[in-house]
Amino acid sequence: MCGMASTNYSKTKQHLQTLTKGKVVCKMGGKAFANNCDVPSDMRTHTGEKPFPCEVCGKVFAHKYHVKKHMRTHTGDKPFLCKMCGKAFARQHNVTVHMRTHTGEKPFSCKVCGKAFACKNNVTVHMRTHTGEKPFSCEVCGKAFAHQNYITRHMRIHTGDKPFSYTNQTCTTVHMQTHTEDKPLSCKLCGKVFACLNNVAVHMRTHTGEKPFSCEVCGKAFAHQNYMTRHMRTHTGEKPFSCEVCGKAFAQQCNVTVHMRTHTGEKPFSCKVCGKAFANQTCATVHMRVHTREKPFSCEVCGKAFARKNHVRKHMQTHTEEKRLSCEVCGKAFARQKHATEHMRRHTEEKPFSCKVCGKAFACQNNVTVHMRTHTGDKPFSCKVCGKAFAHKNYITRHMRTHTGEKPFTCEVCGKAFEQQNNVTVHMRTHTGEKPFTCEVCGKSFAQQNTVTVHMRTHTGEKPRVPTGKNFNAYWERS
Repeated sequence: MCGMASTNYSKTKQHLQTLTKGKVVCKMGGKAFANNCDVPSDMRTHTGEKPFPCEVCGKVFAHKYHVKKHMRTHTGDKPFLCKMCGKAFARQHNVTVHMRTHTGEKPFSCKVCGKAFACKNNVTVHMRTHTGEKPFSCEVCGKAFAHQNYITRHMRIHTGDKPFSYTNQTCTTVHMQTHTEDKPLSCKLCGKVFACLNNVAVHMRTHTGEKPFSCEVCGKAFAHQNYMTRHMRTHTGEKPFSCEVCGKAFAQQCNVTVHMRTHTGEKPFSCKVCGKAFANQTCATVHMRVHTREKPFSCEVCGKAFARKNHVRKHMQTHTEEKRLSCEVCGKAFARQKHATEHMRRHTEEKPFSCKVCGKAFACQNNVTVHMRTHTGDKPFSCKVCGKAFAHKNYITRHMRTHTGEKPFTCEVCGKAFEQQNNVTVHMRTHTGEKPFTCEVCGKSFAQQNTVTVHMRTHTGEKPRVPTGKNFNAYWERS
């Protein structure tokens, strides 16, 4: 009754008598009342009796004054006003709770994490984030929820109920702008237009840098409440959205939409250059860099640029990771097992990847991808100067030197410069006298493979194809 504790029975009995003196005591709960008429009302809390019904909806109550308060839900009567903002409420208790939005008072706190709340009920709901309790379950599918509101919203998935409609002219006008594309409100700084004033207020944060919503776990700040809600799932691991086909769970609804395309095969985003289709916009954006050669991500250590962020992360391992894996044949060291395995195939000549069209085998899967372009005719790399297209990135790099005149490879003996490394190799034979290519008929040796091909015509009698056009005169000059 008052919270006093004692091990002495006689003292406790005397103390109770001082509390209940001149009062009527409930036989079941021990609660004391000033007059006899209050006892029957209290007894109903024990018996569960509810003798007072609502004349409108039939809901029953244990006390008559509860019916009176309940009737305000039907009449809309709100006799209690907030002295600061004038907002009206049906109950005095609601005014008391509402006042805390003005004073900032939060008298109720979580015993686990210390988070404070303005209303005691919010503490009860919050505690479920710690206990994992989900006392509300769907009668249709059995899915459980921590809050009554969540199950109410969830049930609309099954019933198809859409209870919210626009009841006043202002809301209707704003909603209609989603159909008419009328956007009468604009940002004073950049001129961007919006249909709703609230959207302008949120947009302004992109200019001011204001981020009023912060994560209580890591302190990261956000400009919008929705962003913080999504972020919190990285801490809680919550994945409330699931695929209806395979059951895979996701933290965001948009991820479910993208994932569903793995089942439907839908690819709504296509490349404007080559027409290749993708399931999401991000993949299409990354793919475009194949054509534009844009590399927005660079290594902070060596400055090497990449088209994708995850490629930078992988590359960084070449700087930070110790090269603990070494080749048993040549001793070359690697930081990653994948690279060491691929390298070993150079020695073993293993080629586990083959082309499904012609059967040609390769040591690396990436080489199969590049090779397939010989069958499909796909040439995703184009020259920005002349527009010529190429199947491989290396080819366009070499081709660009025809425009720039760059000759990065030089002979160590005479200093002559070349556009390609293999030209240096061939040129070096003029200094060394090496002739690695021999005629199978007469045994004569040559420095280049194409010279052997020309020489073979002296044995076969084959006549070379005579060129036409601008190469015709040059051909006869050589002849």
